[in-house]
Amino acid sequence: EDDLLNVHQVNGSQIAAIEEFLRVDSKGHFVDDLETNELEVPLQHTCLQYTDPAEYRDIYEPLIELEANYDKRLKESQAQHSITLRCEVSINKKKNVYFTIPQSDSEMRIVQGDEMKLIRVQDNKNQILKGNVVKIPNNIGEEVGVELSRGFNLPTAISNWTVEFVWKAVTFDRMRNALKSFVANDSNMSEYIRRTLLGLPAEEEHIKLILPKRFSAPGLPELNHSQVYAVKMALQKPLSLIQGPPGTGKTVTSATLVYHIIKQCGGQVLVCAPSNIAVDQLAAKIDRTGLKVVRVCARSREGLDSPVSHLALHNQIQFMETLPELSSLRNLKEDQGELTDDDAKRYGQLRSVIEKELITSADVVCTTCIGAGDPRLKGIKFRCVLLDESTQAAETECMVPVVLGIRQLILVGDHCQLGPVIMCKKAALAGLSKSLFERLIELNIKPFRLQVQYRMHPALSEFSSNSFYEGTLQNGVTIVERSYPGVDFPWPIPEKPMFFYCTYGQEEISSSGTSFLNRTEAAAVETFTTRLMKSGVKPHQIGIITPYEGQRAYLVSYMQHSGHLNPTLYQTLEVASVDAFQGREKDYIIMSCVRSNDHQGIGFLNDSRRLNVAITRAKFGLIIIGNPRILSRHTLWNNLLNDYKDKGLLVEGPMNNLRDAQIVMSKSSKSTSNKQSLNESAQNNTPSNDHLGKKSEEKSINTFLQAHDRLNVLLPPGEDSNLNQLSNDDGMPIQVLFPPIPDKSSLNSEINVNTLKIDEIVTSESIEQKQNLKKDIISFAKNFAAFNLDNLLQNVPSSSQSGTPKQPSNPSSSHKL
Repeated sequence: EDDLLNVHQVNGSQIAAIEEFLRVDSKGHFVDDLETNELEVPLQHTCLQYTDPAEYRDIYEPLIELEANYDKRLKESQAQHSITLRCEVSINKKKNVYFTIPQSDSEMRIVQGDEMKLIRVQDNKNQILKGNVVKIPNNIGEEVGVELSRGFNLPTAISNWTVEFVWKAVTFDRMRNALKSFVANDSNMSEYIRRTLLGLPAEEEHIKLILPKRFSAPGLPELNHSQVYAVKMALQKPLSLIQGPPGTGKTVTSATLVYHIIKQCGGQVLVCAPSNIAVDQLAAKIDRTGLKVVRVCARSREGLDSPVSHLALHNQIQFMETLPELSSLRNLKEDQGELTDDDAKRYGQLRSVIEKELITSADVVCTTCIGAGDPRLKGIKFRCVLLDESTQAAETECMVPVVLGIRQLILVGDHCQLGPVIMCKKAALAGLSKSLFERLIELNIKPFRLQVQYRMHPALSEFSSNSFYEGTLQNGVTIVERSYPGVDFPWPIPEKPMFFYCTYGQEEISSSGTSFLNRTEAAAVETFTTRLMKSGVKPHQIGIITPYEGQRAYLVSYMQHSGHLNPTLYQTLEVASVDAFQGREKDYIIMSCVRSNDHQGIGFLNDSRRLNVAITRAKFGLIIIGNPRILSRHTLWNNLLNDYKDKGLLVEGPMNNLRDAQIVMSKSSKSTSNKQSLNESAQNNTPSNDHLGKKSEEKSINTFLQAHDRLNVLLPPGEDSNLNQLSNDDGMPIQVLFPPIPDKSSLNSEINVNTLKIDEIVTSESIEQKQNLKKDIISFAKNFAAFNLDNLLQNVPSSSQSGTPKQPSNPSSSHKL
């Protein structure tokens, strides 16, 4: 009874907050502890517009602080105890130690370059080693490799070590410094870019230059029409957005654009991306054009292998012949393993001189967004910055390179794919998870969209195109090019190499207590993976995607111990999260959805962007495994499942006898955690904006006009494209090509939508043409849900021109599958 007197009721949000808090602090905290920590500071949500840089800084700085504190706790909570080390000296005389992480902690987040501290207590004395991670485990049981820092020797005792992650504030300090520079220095970017980033009115500017006759670049493929248009327009604008849907060649387009900026405008270009992998890929492409490229990476990553090692700043120094003293000191360091303090100081001074010389003489400098805050780049003003994969970076991350004196800014990305990874849920909900690219689109800055995909079998691209890109994606590859000869796999419909396989096994909480796994789905993954390999597909051609780290770890273990083929074959399979696969591709993708419960929801799966990424990684074939009864309750998945069902691709049963699944789909509910319709989610990917300050009253409208169906393309006179986006009652987008419509001002403002006649919105001197257009629209209305004509009339771009609709000059430009 006494205990009951101390009980007080908590609501669902408090329980969720406690669970989130305990996930990184397992020592035990209750509601009172929680409220006196992170929940005590009210946060101001990010805005679309800001009155000045100071307001911008004041809103973002607390979010950076919140994320930094969360990241610090997360790192420090991953300490491992009772670890046994394996020691070795590498060929280049580096001292390395290796250890294996216990299987119960196989979901730890380890990144190459992470700093680690190894501690061993003996006779009340601490033996301490420090180093950086040079090898990360891809499978359970594989070792973590740490290269010891200068001055540390390999230990003689190898047991009973504690391994701790060293948290560093560099990332967050550089974001804070960028915000301070934004406030204090008016010369760190052009006034146009400054006002545009704040969401304030700015007079339109155009860059004066002589456009090249051909928009190709040496060593790179020829561009298609949409890529040429994006490059041409971006060259002339001080601020541009380029949207690259999956497989549309963002990297080639970006590299070509950088080449022409250098050739036509001069000056240096700084190329950044949030991840080292993306930076390396773009640096390699730019290098092929013949431009002088320098890749600047963090000191902690200089010992890591890279596909562009020859471009790395620290490696280019070795080929400099101007300072013999530097060469002799480097040779001495390699022979002895380390230098005296005086020699080390002199070596650092000489190295800094050469680094500055290499950086300032380069055409293009490539680094991560955070790397742009490296002291080695201090004082260098770049005329142009190109941010690749900018939708995966937090806005404050993008600001680090933006404040380096730029006069031209190009953001490349896709807000219909995954956004920034923000670990602190509170900071994410306050707006830190929204990218700069996304906010600029909401400010009505229209992106130039790449429209030809070269990755997927045409059947695989259809759902993504219609659901996320208004049906505008064209296929740059044919069915023949994406049909693998000699692979005998029982696709339900051979000309559509994909299906959703129905399973009903229950989800479980993983061993870490912070993730989920599904044993039934894991068994199905092994079955389909094994059959693909027996059919002649190599392990490296297969990618297995799951949104949960618990399932990833279980899949790796299950296939190696229970797989029907040699275990070494399964070891080379890549099993990774949706996030890890963004920007990448495999010939075949198998996706395990995991979630299967009656009351808990579907978590990560309810993010439309995750679905878009997952289903667009495969080139030749896609298999999705999940519980359709649970998933179909959510609008997002209901649309996909019904699409697969209509095509005969929703199946169940044994491998050699796949048959149509005999299930009744749950009715989708719009009251999910993601309350947007699929169309809204794909275009906005933001929470409700009711609480945003200074948000413009009218929502920005993106207009396009091309469809992924069999309708002909109807184009208004003088317009290349002009799509109006409609949606039916279920929230699914309807793509339709509308005939030209006069300016709304020429119509009666009190239009009765129910009685409006086609003749009133079509201007044409030909009665026959009017009748044909009426038939087209009436036919469309019968085949699709009724559409909101009032919304159509509000959203059409103004056009004073009238006349008959013209057909495109090139019939092959119709966007069909």
